[in-house]
Order: sequence, then structure tokens, then C-alpha cells
Amino acid sequence: MASPQDAPATADYIIVGGGTSGLVVANRLTEDPNVHVIVLEAGLNNAEDPRVNIPALWTTLMGSEADWQYKSVDQPGLGGRSVKEPQGKIFGGSSAINGQAFIAPSQRDIDAWAKFGTVGWDWAGLAPYYKKSYTLTPPADQATLDHLGINWINEDYRGTSGPIQVSFPGVIQNPLCKAWIDAFDGLNKVTTGDPFSGNSVGGYSNAATVDPVNKVRSYAGSAYGIPALQRPNFHLVTSATAHKILFETTGSGVTATGVQVSVQGQLKTFNAQKEVILAAGVFNTPKLLELSGVGNEELLKKHGIPIVINSPGVGENLQDHLMTGVSFEVVDGVMTGDPLMRQEPEALQMAQSLYVEHKAGPFTIGGMQSHAFMPVLDFADAEGRKHQAELLEKYPPKPEDEEYYNIVRSIIETPDECSAAWLMFLAQANLHEAGKSFVGSELQAENFASLGCSQSHPFSRGATHISSADIDAIPDIDPRYFSHPADLEIMARHVQSLETLRQTKELAPFFKPDGKRNHPDSFHIKDLEGAKKYVLDTALTTYHTCGTAAMLPKQKGGVVDEKLVVYGTNNLRIVDASIFPLIPRGNILSTVYAVAEKAADVIKGL
Repeated sequence: MASPQDAPATADYIIVGGGTSGLVVANRLTEDPNVHVIVLEAGLNNAEDPRVNIPALWTTLMGSEADWQYKSVDQPGLGGRSVKEPQGKIFGGSSAINGQAFIAPSQRDIDAWAKFGTVGWDWAGLAPYYKKSYTLTPPADQATLDHLGINWINEDYRGTSGPIQVSFPGVIQNPLCKAWIDAFDGLNKVTTGDPFSGNSVGGYSNAATVDPVNKVRSYAGSAYGIPALQRPNFHLVTSATAHKILFETTGSGVTATGVQVSVQGQLKTFNAQKEVILAAGVFNTPKLLELSGVGNEELLKKHGIPIVINSPGVGENLQDHLMTGVSFEVVDGVMTGDPLMRQEPEALQMAQSLYVEHKAGPFTIGGMQSHAFMPVLDFADAEGRKHQAELLEKYPPKPEDEEYYNIVRSIIETPDECSAAWLMFLAQANLHEAGKSFVGSELQAENFASLGCSQSHPFSRGATHISSADIDAIPDIDPRYFSHPADLEIMARHVQSLETLRQTKELAPFFKPDGKRNHPDSFHIKDLEGAKKYVLDTALTTYHTCGTAAMLPKQKGGVVDEKLVVYGTNNLRIVDASIFPLIPRGNILSTVYAVAEKAADVIKGL
């Protein structure tokens, strides 16, 4: 690894961001020994940190030095609440701090990208790159396969040789995991196929980015970054905060020549002989563009930044999934993660011993194992779909949002698609506390299982922009949650369905009928207005923000073309989740990997 002192000042490619996408691209480019790459990462290389490597410790990274610790501006749609917006500030980026769920998009999600006018970015064009990025290892024994209901793996879509190791860490035979599958079977809503086929809805046991042998997190840092560090043509500079992209304007247009960076307090310039590639993430990529003079000219003038390219789409089109859930008290004897969350000494000691001695136990499990893509149950049949159409027609889009609105609506109104993801987390999750921890800080003494839901296709969109010309200033992040009223209407109905799910004959025996819950309002979610109030009081981001430097035609607010080149430049590209024209239906991690893999081939000219 190159230290700040011995890293070269010039390379073929300068990549800003050593995170999920940046390390993928850097790895693939340096497969050619004649190609030299410098990766600039603002965080540290914490490859040996147990908080990163032990799957269950992911919640301890939220709000830590490995997180940019951004937050939204006050959200009118959430009663004036500000929401924390975690982003990885670490080697490996957000893939080093997330809950490790590995979730597939829908074919219609990705085909919608092409409908916006981006050639080559449809399901057929991106699907091979999902497969290229990962290796899925199913459980070896039939008992675990049966327990988790894993009978849907389609070898046509399973990744078998990719760097990211994906498995089903729920090998602890927790009866709730089986009850989840049985409940969806009873509802006739068990998964209709392999999620990575792009055509599936219903409940299943989801995979996670956990190495099946070593039981450690598999992420961009370990899978792409560490191998690349062994190459003499790969150079990583940590504690490197990018200040601005340097441009040269000639008769042939605007060319990015390098990046000005603060490395451990010292200002340096790294020069690019071929390209500058932005992989700084959904908030920092548009921030760096604007600080460098690429953005809405009115905003740049306001902050006294010289205009290089007037690009009004920079920072716009921000999309995210909101989530909420209810923690229900379980019956005595059901194992949950609550003793660990409460840091009870006996539970911690037992979990640590199991992990160290046997690579087993609760430390092997990250955020969730049980997942479902679902329509609103009341809207699932023909009559229900009619009511859903009537509901959506009450809230027509603004003219500038019409194309986006129509594409989102076409997806959620398709009978075999979904409008939310349902999930189960085997511990209490007090989202309403909105503290540094995912599970809250005022944990109850009882044990819980949380049933939750996350938006799949929100109509609401927001923006993120610089708040000043100061590199250290936190950007103004405004997701505009629930700015489109249909989002609250849909999400509240999904929250109502959590009560239905809890009371299925398969899951009900595991919950105390009159047991405690995590929030007093959760006792009123059967009523639609009560469910709305609960959502407004508790909903938080699912950490899936994307879209802020969109790959769209320029006249539609696009920032990059289908080659991921920033409009108006010759050689500045963006390869992270900022380029998503439309948010996929679930966790975006797998799509970030796929986009980065494809981006590497685009850059190579393949």
C-alpha cells in the first residue's frame, strides 16, 4: 500500500473514493499491469477492525469515525424531524459498515433505466455484472436448506466466481426463521423464484455478504481492495479529503487534469493522465462537483465558486427508501439478539466463545435473514388494484415529475411487482430514538423480534447541495420524504400488514399475545390513521440513497451520459450510486457492485 509520503503524484486514473464502487473499478483497471491507478480515500484502512469483520458488530459503526455522520435538513414530511444519513468513511465505503444484506433488484427496475433514455443500461445489459461480482455458497446440509426454505436458487443466475462472498449465515436453527417462510407459504406469498432472476416477489431467506468459511464480512475492501494492494500499479492514499477537481479548458472542451487533496492536513495535487473517476458516494460526489465548479450556475454564484460547467442536475433526483418496524415481545425461550444489544456479560462471553472457537453463534449474523418483496395486501387482487389506482389518481404529479411518476406507478401497479420490502430483525429496533445506534439506547429488558417494512419505489425525490464553499461544511441533504402524499398512504398500509403477519398461525406462537412493544403508538397500527402516525413518528432511512448525479439525457436533468462521462467534460466519469436514474426496489448494494463492474468494462472500452 502506498503511504501519503511515497504515493506517486501522477497516474493514468485518479479515483476519488476507495469505497464500494471505487475499489471495484480500481481492481478491474489494474488487472492490466500497464495501467496505474491512484485511489484517494478520506477514511482509514480498517481491514483488521473487528467491528468491520465480525458481522454482528455492524451497528457499532453507525455514528463512529467510520461514518461521515451526515444528517438531513429538517423534514416537513416527518413532522420536522432530521434524519441521520450514514455513509461509510472507510476503506470499503458503505460496504464496510452496512448490515450485509445482499438483495436483488427487479428486472423492471433496471429496464426502467433504459426507458429514461440510457442506451445499454437495461436488465439484459446489467444482469451479467451482478453475476460477475459475487459467489453465492448455499448451506451444505439439507436440514438448513429446509429450515431457511432455500429451494429457489437458479443456477442460471447464481454468481459462482465473483470476489464478494455471499452466504446464508442463519445456520443457527432459530425457529422464527422457519416460521417466516412458513407464514408466507400460508399467505400464498412465498417467493416466486430466484430473486436474482429479476422476476420474483414474496417471502424468502435472504443471503448476506458473509464469507461462508471464515464467517467474516465480505466487502469491497476485502474482496477487491486487498487483492489490488498487492499490485505495484495500484496506489491507495488514505486520510485524503478531495477539495476540488482541476480542469483545463481548451478548444476540445473541458478536461479533468487532476484532483487537489488534503492528505493528513497537507495540500497535494494528484494528476491524471487519462481520467478522473468519481466514486465518492451519493452526497460527496455532487458536493465535489459543485465545489469544483460543475453544477447549477445559480448555486455556484451564490457561494462564489467559478463556473466551469452549468449542470443543473447535479445534486438533484435524490431517492431513498424509508423504513419502519414494530418490535414485538417474544415468548420465553425464543432466542433473539437482545442480550447482546444490551451488552449482557454472559451473552457477550458466550457469543465471543462460539465465534472464536467455532466460527458460529450470533456474531456470524448481520442485520437480517428474512426478507420479502410485497404489494399492499389489500391491493393484491383485481378489486384491490382498482382501489390502488383510485388512490394514486388523487395525487397527480407536477409536470416536471410526470415521466418519473409514470414509470414508478407502472412498476407498483404491475401484479407481480411490489411496493415495499418486508423484513424481520431478531432483536428490538427502536428507530424512534434516532440516536447513534440502529437499535436505540434505551433498550427494554425483554426480548423482541422486529417486523419491518421499507419503501421499494417512492414517488418522493429530493436533493443534496453544498451549504457553502467550505470543504468541511456538511451538505444540505433534503430527501423530501413523503413530499408526495401517495408514499405515506402506501407505507402506512404496509405497516398495517405487519400486524397481519404477526398474527399468522405460523408466527403467532412466537409472540406474547399481550406482550410489550417498542413504542406506544404501535398498538394502534391496525387503524390506517394510527399506522400513518406511527410511520411519521418512527420512519428513518434504509441507507439506500442514490440518484444525485443521474445517468439521464441532459435535457432530462442528466449529469452523466451512458458512458458515465460528465456532460461537458472529456474525461470525468462517475461510477457510484449517484448515477442511478431510478432506485431499485431493495438494498442497493448488489446494484452498486454491478454498476461498478460494468463501469470498469466501459472505461476499458470493452
